[in-house]
Amino acid sequence: MSSEAPAGQTGDGTIETDALIIGAGPVGLFAVFELGLVDVKAHVVDILGRAGGQCSELYPDKPIYDIPGLPTVTGQELTDRLMEQIHPFGATFHFGERVDELERLEDGRFRLVTDAGTSFIAKVVVIAAGGGSFTPKRPPLAGIEAFEGKSVHYAVRRMDDFRDKDVLVVGGGDSALDWTLNLQPIAKSLTLMHRRDEFRGAPHSVEKMRALAGEGKIRLIIGQASALHGTGDALEAVTVKTKEGEERLPIGVMLPFFGLTMKLGPVANWGINLNENLIPVDTEKFETSEPRIFAIGDINTYPGKLKLILSGFHEAALMAQQAHKYVFPGKKLLFQYTTSSSNLQKKLGVN
Repeated sequence: MSSEAPAGQTGDGTIETDALIIGAGPVGLFAVFELGLVDVKAHVVDILGRAGGQCSELYPDKPIYDIPGLPTVTGQELTDRLMEQIHPFGATFHFGERVDELERLEDGRFRLVTDAGTSFIAKVVVIAAGGGSFTPKRPPLAGIEAFEGKSVHYAVRRMDDFRDKDVLVVGGGDSALDWTLNLQPIAKSLTLMHRRDEFRGAPHSVEKMRALAGEGKIRLIIGQASALHGTGDALEAVTVKTKEGEERLPIGVMLPFFGLTMKLGPVANWGINLNENLIPVDTEKFETSEPRIFAIGDINTYPGKLKLILSGFHEAALMAQQAHKYVFPGKKLLFQYTTSSSNLQKKLGVN
């Protein structure tokens, strides 16, 4: 048996790569594409269990209207299309892991280690972690953990999972209102509950919701949940407190939308200059205060920054040009267009 390590690994199992991308949301995925065009190979680490970031985790079925060339696309559809687009470049994904440690080596490269013990050596690091690590805010209800993932959900991944169910949506913001409107046509029954009769969501969504309530198509409760009832992981009812008193509301599914807790996470300890939990970058290369470490997407900040997916795509393109200089020092990069370059088309598998 050969004692040699597999290609791309050192003898101790450390993975060697040109670039390590932290975050597999749309911007992180497009970074794979832009890096691939300039022959920079990438591994991608994400704390979530699949690609897509917030698009897939929070609103996979919700339409997005400002992606160029796509009049409307859902978060999941956009993720699927990006995964198809980057397929020729063979990026390796490491899901369910968080990069905890970063150390600069003497040769300028970085050693990074995840909470699962996966170790990388990378020539450049690209932080595309959105707002950082995010977790939904959990309602303060005893025993709710037993129902999470089965009867209590903090995101809608597939609308059809709620078909013919008795659904309780809790919250007063855009997410609660959007899913009330989207799920009402397919749910057996739908109740929206908020602690006060004022809503933070878009006015037209509030109007639509109140119209449905007025027509008896949904129930609107001004109150708060005080207890959950069920067997095993199957939710059966919620005790609701209102001004009129208490009632036991039969439901099968609960969707609490109390917002997200956003944390920058271990990135805050890597010696990078920060500004209010965001990473300042220059707008020529989207490099941080630390050479060879880039930040693209919602996690960065600069004058005029817009937190849009399309802005992150632009940032990824410029980042890749500078990353190439670090990965291939002294090698001149000839700028080419995918529409006319047979070389790029060959990389994409279309020529």
